[in-house]
Amino acid sequence: MNSVAQTSSPVPACQIAYFSMEYAFVQSLKTYSGGLGFLAGSHMRSARALKQPLVAIGILWKYGYYDQVRKPDQTMDVLFMEKQYSFLEPTNLRFQIRVNHAPVWVTAYYLPPATFETAPTYFLSTDLPENDYLAQTICHRLYDPNPETRITTSILLGVGGAKLLDLLQLSPDVYHLNESHPLPVAFALYNRFGNAEVVRKRLVFTTHTPEEAGNPRTDIRLLDRMGFFDYLPLDTVRQLTGIYTDTFNWALAALRLAGRANAVSKRHQEVCQQMWGAYDNLCPIGAITNAQNARFWADEKMADAVARNDNAALVARKKTLKKRLFDVVADQTGDLFRPDVFTIVWSRRFAGYKRADLLLADPARFERLLSNPAYPVQMIWAGKPYPFDYASIGTFDRLVHVSKGFANCAVLVDYGMQLSRQLKGGADLWLNTPRLTREASGTSGMTAAMNWAVNASTNDGWIPEFARNGINSFVLPEASITGPVHEQDAFDAENLYALLETVVLPLYYEHPDDWTAIMKASIEDVTPYFDSDRMAAEYAETMYKINDSPSAETHNSARPLLTQAPD
Repeated sequence: MNSVAQTSSPVPACQIAYFSMEYAFVQSLKTYSGGLGFLAGSHMRSARALKQPLVAIGILWKYGYYDQVRKPDQTMDVLFMEKQYSFLEPTNLRFQIRVNHAPVWVTAYYLPPATFETAPTYFLSTDLPENDYLAQTICHRLYDPNPETRITTSILLGVGGAKLLDLLQLSPDVYHLNESHPLPVAFALYNRFGNAEVVRKRLVFTTHTPEEAGNPRTDIRLLDRMGFFDYLPLDTVRQLTGIYTDTFNWALAALRLAGRANAVSKRHQEVCQQMWGAYDNLCPIGAITNAQNARFWADEKMADAVARNDNAALVARKKTLKKRLFDVVADQTGDLFRPDVFTIVWSRRFAGYKRADLLLADPARFERLLSNPAYPVQMIWAGKPYPFDYASIGTFDRLVHVSKGFANCAVLVDYGMQLSRQLKGGADLWLNTPRLTREASGTSGMTAAMNWAVNASTNDGWIPEFARNGINSFVLPEASITGPVHEQDAFDAENLYALLETVVLPLYYEHPDDWTAIMKASIEDVTPYFDSDRMAAEYAETMYKINDSPSAETHNSARPLLTQAPD
């Protein structure tokens, strides 16, 4: 077996290696589940546009996240279907990593930058005949429910990604961990350099969530046995991470091993400081607010109408996009929505703290809202629960059953990049309802604003940096986060009903020019700050710090950060 076979495409210049468990590049490449992938996809598009010498490392998921389909009663079902991608180039590389002390063969597939206008990306795979079935399944499902399989995917991404870069003869100055999933790369680097300070200078870490699921804790001996620490002695791991308990906190370890870290909004930075304030020896945690790629997400005709200050063209284009979305609604549910009716969309990953069903808190009030002839409303929900989060699937199914009683209420399946774009184009109001301090960023509202949908949100994540209440969006009063959850939910539900009934709907129907002004302010305010070009440049300047890297002198003369494209 030739472990140093050459790739079929030129090896890109590389100063930064970006590691992420998921990437949302296009609808047809099913390597994403939700916001983390959407963020990584936009980042890689901007890295390409800004000609940053960055290479992305991910995993080629054989069955993707899952395909969201319906059961006979229209509730949600989960389908795992094999994916094939003829546009990915096999590298013909073969190399081994060790999992549970056993060798596992790894290969990689290459996504050239020109295919989808992204940074060059390598997708790792263990789906090889040289491996037994168990080893092949490492790359089968994004976020497999088996805890040990989840650990092996991190070993594949971190240790396997580091080995791939070595085989490609790339020596990045910076290894960027997009969440703690790729953490094993830190131990692979220590195995190479034998110096924690050298690792710290090369490693940066982005934390995306205060949620428990995004900050895993695992028995340290299980991780040790499986090879998570690249078979460093456990005593060495404890010394490096300062974790001497039996429970290993991935995010805490990343914050101690990295030289720099960042939260993904200013409010999230405050939450992180509260979360980690009692711990010592942490790297600085800055804030780089998430953003989305306007060139990819914004409707061109709408953007052109805004540039020309053509309100009539804006209104006409919005109706066209609403009709396109309503064709999907009719196809999936049999309901015929009208483009002249105010349309509310709640669409994102289903999770308990995001409260997809907040509008159902008072069923009588919800029915009154949807049956008011003076201010007609259409309501759409869409999004993917984790396929084994039965509580969130139960919420999704409850919404399906409720929607059957209303011709102006729909729940859509097959949520992905394409449906996400259609929903944002067709929404008048983009509803965002997380409990306060639980949403690190919430990027869906950015791309909604890019498509002339007005945000209505709790004051969390990116919203405090964007919102001008009543001018470019609507912001709910802040509930007390010290009170019981049910009191927070009741407070937010009451304020949401009042906002819709007394402010938003009268404004839309009785003062259309004022509504148009809010929509224009929204689309104008979302760029350039919430365009990912700003975000990618900020990462380059504050996190990657190329001028401070070990080989900066060579790189600065040969491949300036913002002037040479990785092709």
